[in-house]
Amino acid sequence: MSRSSRRTRLPLAALSLASASALLLSACSQSTDASKGTGDTAAKASAATGDKPAPFSDGAVKVALVRQSGAGDYFEQWGNGAKAQAKALGIDLTVYDAQADNAKQATDLSSAINSGAKAIIIDHGFPATIQPEIDKAVKKGIKVVVYDVETDTKGVVSTKQDDASMAQAVLDVMAKEVGKDAKVGYVNVAGYAALDKRDTVWKSTVEAQGWKQAFKVGKVTDSTATDNVPLVSAALTQNSDVAGVFAPYDELAKGAVLAVQNKKLQDKVKVFGADVSNADIQAITAEGSPWVATAGTDPSAVGAAVVRTTALELAGQLNKTSVEFPAVAITQDFLREKKIENMDQLRKALPALNLSQVSTADWISNVAH
Repeated sequence: MSRSSRRTRLPLAALSLASASALLLSACSQSTDASKGTGDTAAKASAATGDKPAPFSDGAVKVALVRQSGAGDYFEQWGNGAKAQAKALGIDLTVYDAQADNAKQATDLSSAINSGAKAIIIDHGFPATIQPEIDKAVKKGIKVVVYDVETDTKGVVSTKQDDASMAQAVLDVMAKEVGKDAKVGYVNVAGYAALDKRDTVWKSTVEAQGWKQAFKVGKVTDSTATDNVPLVSAALTQNSDVAGVFAPYDELAKGAVLAVQNKKLQDKVKVFGADVSNADIQAITAEGSPWVATAGTDPSAVGAAVVRTTALELAGQLNKTSVEFPAVAITQDFLREKKIENMDQLRKALPALNLSQVSTADWISNVAH
């Protein structure tokens, strides 16, 4: 979630979603291990042709990655992309994972500040919790790059998915599938930047379509999918006649899918999610799956692009304060028609997922897919 979002996935380039919609067709522990995979092929680095600028010309550069949570298939792939790109750049990357504990993330960030890191990447988190530490890092002269975190601190580089257009792409599909004036359900959590942006689009679409929101439930934990099953199941018990459920974060969507199936409503209730990963593709294409549409970025490519953005900022070559990653709309029909089973196949079918031209330079060995 895109997610001042935590897990976005909630988590968000050359293609806008306006043009990507045409592709619908019918459609820490701490770690420095950059080799761990999640079932999708590790990207090979394209060779750098230029000379490395300072500080990279002086050897390994110490960078910290402070994550609100690295749990879930999407975030594992995001982390793997970040680690692979760091390794290709000669970055000594230390990863802190708060495992959805906001207080621990603040402590992790404090540890990163005192670790001697030249730059800190902050992957999701609540501004109220981490803002004081962000300010401390900037005052200390540390380069700070955030992903899906809202902050007004001058000097911080913001990176994010295009969450509003991501939500709109999925909701456009939902509008076609359920029609106007339909009774619908909603699974979301307030307080995460990406999810809040998706929520704004949801509210405007509900009004425009004349939908009747029967329920809103949801929570983010370290086991989000599992912990949302009983919440959605209870809501469906009282509202089994909803035509569709919007869950704008893949772990929320997985919980909604399981709840719909547990209530044996998969032939009546359609689920519309956000984000995409290997596990998401399997869930969407599974026989009888009620998950009919999503939209997302390639998490591995995004993680790598955030690290490249950080490298450019360290080298004084970024020359911008924000970088946004466009999303691509994806339907169940498209995945099934193309017989897509994993992210590698999806990358080939949807070249728009490739972020190889985002935040790059001739001295950067680029691991973008």
